[in-house]
Amino acid sequence: MLSGCRRALPAALRLAVRGWAGGGGRRRVSTSWSPVGAAFDAKQQRSRLTGQSTGLFGVPELSSPEGFQEAQEKALQETEQLVQKACTTPPGPQIVMIFDQLSDALCRVADLADFVKIAHPDFAFREAAEETCRNIDSALSNRFYCIFRQVAELFMFDFEISGIHLDEEKRKRAVDLNVKILDLCNQFLIGAHLPNKIDKQILPEHIRYNFAVEGNYIQITGLHADCSDDLVREAAYKIFLYPNAEQLRCLEELLTSRNHLAQLVGYNTFAHRALQGTMARTPEKVMQFLETLSDRLFQRTLKDFEMMEGMKMKLNPQNSKLMPWDHPYYSGVLRAERYNIEPSLYCPFFSLGACMEGLNFLFNQLLGISLYAEQTEKGELWCEDVRKLAVVHENEGLLGYIYCDFYQRADKPHQDCHFTIRGGRLRKDGEYQLPVVVLMLSLPHSTRSSPTLLTPGMMENLFHEMGHAMHSMLGRTRYQHVTGTRCPTDFAEVPSILMEYFASDYRVVNQFARHFQTGQTVSQKILKETQEKFYGLPYVPNTAWQLRFSHLVGYGAKYYSYLMSRAIASMVWKQCFVQNPFDRAMGERYRREMLAHGGGKEPMLMVQGMLQKSPSVEDFVNALVSDLDQDFETFFMDSE
Repeated sequence: MLSGCRRALPAALRLAVRGWAGGGGRRRVSTSWSPVGAAFDAKQQRSRLTGQSTGLFGVPELSSPEGFQEAQEKALQETEQLVQKACTTPPGPQIVMIFDQLSDALCRVADLADFVKIAHPDFAFREAAEETCRNIDSALSNRFYCIFRQVAELFMFDFEISGIHLDEEKRKRAVDLNVKILDLCNQFLIGAHLPNKIDKQILPEHIRYNFAVEGNYIQITGLHADCSDDLVREAAYKIFLYPNAEQLRCLEELLTSRNHLAQLVGYNTFAHRALQGTMARTPEKVMQFLETLSDRLFQRTLKDFEMMEGMKMKLNPQNSKLMPWDHPYYSGVLRAERYNIEPSLYCPFFSLGACMEGLNFLFNQLLGISLYAEQTEKGELWCEDVRKLAVVHENEGLLGYIYCDFYQRADKPHQDCHFTIRGGRLRKDGEYQLPVVVLMLSLPHSTRSSPTLLTPGMMENLFHEMGHAMHSMLGRTRYQHVTGTRCPTDFAEVPSILMEYFASDYRVVNQFARHFQTGQTVSQKILKETQEKFYGLPYVPNTAWQLRFSHLVGYGAKYYSYLMSRAIASMVWKQCFVQNPFDRAMGERYRREMLAHGGGKEPMLMVQGMLQKSPSVEDFVNALVSDLDQDFETFFMDSE
């Protein structure tokens, strides 16, 4: 999953600077690095305890929550100066550079604040970061209007998306709607993760221990989808998804406001506006893709549900009808029975350190890149178990930094996500501003007897998020506004999903999967879990899954992107890497054609460059269906 803002003319710079890529010189490397695997399987090396605090991510102002106000004001002052400069600069390449400097000044604070407001363990920091996000968005909408008018003719299409072509009254309405939508998004995200409470007497006594008890109430915080007790899953599903009137009002108001804004700036619907610049381009193309895929998979899905229902009848003959809370559990039971596997048996082979060494080996073979653990400075981290990695190319030197916030903690969202903290860009002095990102996972901590051990699914998620990180590290665009993952959503997921194919290949996994105690390798078979994307089970009255679906905020009208990106990743894997997942020539081609451009090149042109063809909707569907037909394996098969 991706996160991170694109303030300051999201589409304008993206179109204006496509094709303008640049690079910087070789970076001096650090001498304080340690092997990456050991850094994750051993106790965390503490940050330096002496000296002055450097502040979060090395930003001096952010040694305390109050520093967000200072950082915000500095960014806005710099932006004011750039606005004045832009107002006296004629349209042309120089104005584009000023736009990107303006964007960088804001995003260096706003992107960082976007992460801190949800991930920092200190509420004061989270609150200060939230206020900073709101203030910068408001300033962007209200204080810098003159520059937008100055270059409106040059970037008319993009300004029309933002409402810059409107008269003063309508423009104010557009600004107000943007602010309202931001607040509604934040409100919806908070509500989507809140637990539901129920009087504990309502639940049968023998299942209460599965849930958190708070006085006379039981808290339901999720779906308990992997629980073997049918009644526990049913109770969790019905209670956790019970409709909340305030959350429903928030969602309806969000959707209405999005649609009003889209129509105000000249689009038929929010979807038409949201899909501008993507590979799909129009809602009609998206629906063609989804409906074609649904038709191809419908009978297959029904057959899968019949098999699950048969398994439920075998295990629970008194209540054998397959319900929506059943399929995640019974699909796992079927796989375990059919292939004689139990995923938890493989956790000892997937220590976090081993998985990181595997990623390091893969990146080195494909791209000439190594990951090194780096000691942090006092005040640089928000939690002591965060690791900092330096990404180093064998010829180009230091490419950027990845902060790994991998472990569970109180008040941390249970989601796997990539955050851009600082985008890469070519500076005026010719040096390249190195990208900085955070990868956030929710992994268990190590114990006295073992390091952090990953399930196969956790390992796949780690590879997925590292795909996003490499996209950010290897992008070498001239402008930070289109660097790395700052590209159309239906292309942004391609590098991350492609990494899942590497995680599924026994040749890759055999390079690093070792029992953390014995060093033994794994040779048993585990098949890939294929989660169906179109649903065929009955609706349960008085439930509302959409009120818990947080992707409605970040992926509005674009959730199809995971499927389209998976189709492209499948084609890239089969055409370029399935014969040899360590092929350096293909790795370099992948970097050159797909990773280097960020959002600075039309996404379909990048796909064409990699595949040497322009795929159709039918090609996308065929790629997804063929993955199922070929029974692709998630982890490994015997290499003999």
